[in-house]
Amino acid sequence: MSTIAAEFVNKEIFKIVRAVAAERGVKAFAIGGYVRDCFLGRNSSDIDIVVEGSGIDFARAVGGATGKNVSYFKNFGTAMMHFEGDEIEFVGARKESYRRESRKPIVEDGTLEDDQLRRDFTINAMAFSLNEGSFGELVDPFGGIKDLANGIIRTPLDPDTTYSDDPLRMLRAVRFATKLSTPGHLFRIVPESIESMRRMAPRLGILSKERIAEELNKMLLCDRPSMAFFLMDDSGLLPYILPQVAALKGIETVDGQGHKDIFAHTLAVLDNVAAASPDLWLRWAALLHDVGKPAVKKYVPGTGWTFHGHDLVGSRMVPKIFASLKLPLDDKLKYVKKLVWLHMRPIALVDDIVTDSAVRRLLFDAGDDIDDLMILCNADITSKNPVKVAKIKSNFEIVKQKLIEVEEKDAIRNFKNPISGEYVMKVYGLEPCKQIGEIKEYIKEAILDGKIGNNFEEADALMRAKAAEMGLKECE
Repeated sequence: MSTIAAEFVNKEIFKIVRAVAAERGVKAFAIGGYVRDCFLGRNSSDIDIVVEGSGIDFARAVGGATGKNVSYFKNFGTAMMHFEGDEIEFVGARKESYRRESRKPIVEDGTLEDDQLRRDFTINAMAFSLNEGSFGELVDPFGGIKDLANGIIRTPLDPDTTYSDDPLRMLRAVRFATKLSTPGHLFRIVPESIESMRRMAPRLGILSKERIAEELNKMLLCDRPSMAFFLMDDSGLLPYILPQVAALKGIETVDGQGHKDIFAHTLAVLDNVAAASPDLWLRWAALLHDVGKPAVKKYVPGTGWTFHGHDLVGSRMVPKIFASLKLPLDDKLKYVKKLVWLHMRPIALVDDIVTDSAVRRLLFDAGDDIDDLMILCNADITSKNPVKVAKIKSNFEIVKQKLIEVEEKDAIRNFKNPISGEYVMKVYGLEPCKQIGEIKEYIKEAILDGKIGNNFEEADALMRAKAAEMGLKECE
């Protein structure tokens, strides 16, 4: 076998591993993602080394040879160290068998061949020899190098066996096809694998929600995340993962009128956002921005299809979706919920005369997330009519400029009422009561409507006028 991988093993750590392997009389190999990415020309700092023997003992010896600290994970039989910018994980070669009700394998010591057989895909089963006499040779029993060249995601074993043993591999197939695809080199999941995924989709039920969410997040962070959701739809996985998004699919027709394909539109918006921002949670907001539409969809004769209130309904669905996937129920949830709720507001301003009052209220509701909201709303302009798109985008620029002008003048973003409850109590000798809230709300609405400026002097004068109207008397 020729040493076709010599340029990829020209790292000091590989030379140290070769020396330690020779000294201990064991075989060691670089395997998996690092090998794959070398041939794809992708930078990779994560290196997996498999040893025919104890991975922990071997890592201990490599740590001694390098003088580096090694972390040990005895429950998993793995060890990890950092060396010259790379994160290196050591594991003993193993073979696995599975019980049908669990994705946790029964593990036994094995050979490199056993270890390659348990890998998810042929492109992840390739290995570089790190041994004397064969250093740098590619060990590729399943034709992974050919599959890389052809852009193919294929399992080493029968796909039913691979996916039944560990259903997470179905989501990984989708993720790798999405992640590895470039405009000039698209990856596809082979048809027999897609068919198997359709059969095995119910097996996703044995996975933890955390593992599913982790895969979804990785898909969303890809350059073109829509590909992952089209693949999950095609393979029958999406209803088991995100039924609320799967429900967006389909076009209903009444009296010859059909509405927009909400599923395709949503994924177009997602790609537009991905092109504009790397933020994961903004991408979640894009994915869920129209999730409320099926619940409010209505055909009105003479008018056509309407989706009134889908923004509010969708925002109320976000907490349930996050909880079902064990996603964070903290500020990230609030952020996504807010953007789903507000995503129609800037677009609505395009169609109306842009008043300062409307802009103030948008700034008040969006706060520091206004810039992300504008990215989402701009991405939401997906009409196939180029004249309509150009007009909306032109008007949208007017809205953005108005936001800047009103913010500079009125400082509404992260609004803080100039009149505090403590001040009202002091002036009128009150204990905490409903009247204080009424006064503060009255002042806030006056500022947002532009009746007074956002400053203490005007707010104080309005407070005194309102308090007198309510029959409150100032303290002597």
